[in-house]
Amino acid sequence: MRVIFALLLIGFSTLSYAVEQAEEIFKQLAPSLYQIRLIDKASGEKSSIGSGFQISSDGLIATNYHVISGYARHPHKYTIEYLDNQGNKAQLKLKSVDVINDLAIVQREVSSEMPYFDIAQQAPTKGEELYSLGNPHDLGMIVVPGTYNGLKNESFNDRIHFTGSVNSGMSGGPVVNKNTEVVGINVATSGNQIGFLVPHDKLLALYLDYKASPPESIEQQMTAQLMQNQNKLISTIMDSDWQLKQLGRGLIPTIDVPFVRCWGESNSDKADAQIMAAVANCDLDENTYISSDFFTGSLEMEYRYMESNKIGSTKFYHIFERQLNQVAPGNQAGKDDVTDYQCHHDIVMPETSNIKNKAVFCTRAYKAFPDLYDVLYIAISVDHEQYALLSHFTISGVAQDTSLAFLAKFMESVSWK
Repeated sequence: MRVIFALLLIGFSTLSYAVEQAEEIFKQLAPSLYQIRLIDKASGEKSSIGSGFQISSDGLIATNYHVISGYARHPHKYTIEYLDNQGNKAQLKLKSVDVINDLAIVQREVSSEMPYFDIAQQAPTKGEELYSLGNPHDLGMIVVPGTYNGLKNESFNDRIHFTGSVNSGMSGGPVVNKNTEVVGINVATSGNQIGFLVPHDKLLALYLDYKASPPESIEQQMTAQLMQNQNKLISTIMDSDWQLKQLGRGLIPTIDVPFVRCWGESNSDKADAQIMAAVANCDLDENTYISSDFFTGSLEMEYRYMESNKIGSTKFYHIFERQLNQVAPGNQAGKDDVTDYQCHHDIVMPETSNIKNKAVFCTRAYKAFPDLYDVLYIAISVDHEQYALLSHFTISGVAQDTSLAFLAKFMESVSWK
């Protein structure tokens, strides 16, 4: 009993110390913390809120891109303003963004040098205690202790796995170590004490790039970032090991990269089913936020195998062909963001494959970002009467030549066993 009591005292003492340390950190850093507000000009009310923190003595403030994305896309509709720890507020100017890593730099006017956060020179160690700062649910600035758990394994773009409560409104706030150095920026949560942070080196790179050469326009900067990231993604996938896996009587490619995850389902437990069906789906477990109704940077591959000896070949083909109508773009975008799809239909049989397909290849262009497209490919086999294979992929925000290179490799990798 005494041992248990002693352990409880030790636990209470440790918790008490952590709380005291968090309170001291908050008190020290509060003057350099801000609530970032997007204000709708017509109504004069807040459209969205987040957090931000000063990173230079001349008024540069870091936040998330998604906090100020409305202004980045529609500067005539919105303004950006800050609210400091004394209740003062004023407008901010957007200076630079990193849309891939969900970062933005804004600037306030200053009359003299101001205190700011130091950015760490190295990453934390696994298990190190960190402190997340922000404004959850518009309730006021708080500090939340948590733990560094390294980088998320399944991400193409680096994200820190943080054990702590990153709630709505804390987006864009800093996460610091015990020396009050910024090691990450709040960006997302999965609930249950699972948060994700942008690593500090991404912010440092954005800051140094801005100081060296400010962007000519935010739109041009975003275009270049989207193009570079998607080219890097598709090149990484194209250069990876493509292995063939059996699906029914077909062979489909699986790609050996950790950030593309695959799932499967079938009706093999239904002995009385008229059609035996098996589905495999692989996708990128992340995307790039442009606005609340426009996402890009996604990749999805899908395969459906169907076989039946219980119905006639004509009925089977019509049932299978209807699967074409169930295929949709892998990302969300509106008519203000993209053009209508333009599609090319053909009967194809790649030289290195033995499968004859009825294929459709569709593209739609981005209106604000030149030379970027969403592409969609669907093919259904037409060379057997009682079994068939559908193959499909969508890629969003990709250059035309990159998409065509991926198309060629994808088509050649699907075949009959």
